[in-house]
Amino acid sequence: MSAEEILLDTEERMEKALARLKQDLAGIRTGRANPGLVDSLRVEVYGSPTPIKAIASVGAPEPTQIVIRPFDPGTLKDIEKAVQASGLGLNPQNDGRLIRISVPPLSTEVRRKLVARIKELTEETKVAVRNVRRDANKTADQEQKDKALTEDDRDQVKEEVQELTKKFETMATDLATAKETEVMET
Repeated sequence: MSAEEILLDTEERMEKALARLKQDLAGIRTGRANPGLVDSLRVEVYGSPTPIKAIASVGAPEPTQIVIRPFDPGTLKDIEKAVQASGLGLNPQNDGRLIRISVPPLSTEVRRKLVARIKELTEETKVAVRNVRRDANKTADQEQKDKALTEDDRDQVKEEVQELTKKFETMATDLATAKETEVMET
């Protein structure tokens, strides 16, 4: 594996870790209604768990309300059950055509718990990025032992991997800070 291949693989894996963080943060509730709150829900329809996006359109027409319009009205009850069982603390109202979910304001205690969860998710992402760095450094060492890289090339790869690590850790911290600010706003 060449130095460029090691760096490309490293950057790709770090981007995946950051994308996972973005996805997890989108599912964290803020004071405003956000379709991302229910995006990760799976609904038991037609005998298998199906992502909610595949069976309904999800929108937030008002700052305190999420509306779910199923493509097939027969799935309304299933969607309602999935929202109730999700553990998000949301109470869906089914009017026979669509489901409305009122998003209540968050208490200070709940906000603090959400911020703590954001910090956990960010730390998990940083650990994943550091694990990618460790793997890349091991690969560079192995390639140098196998005479595919010179010592200078190996050291250069390790420096660039460290720069990537710093860059992605900073990006993760920035995402978390933005989400924490959003959660703590009233």
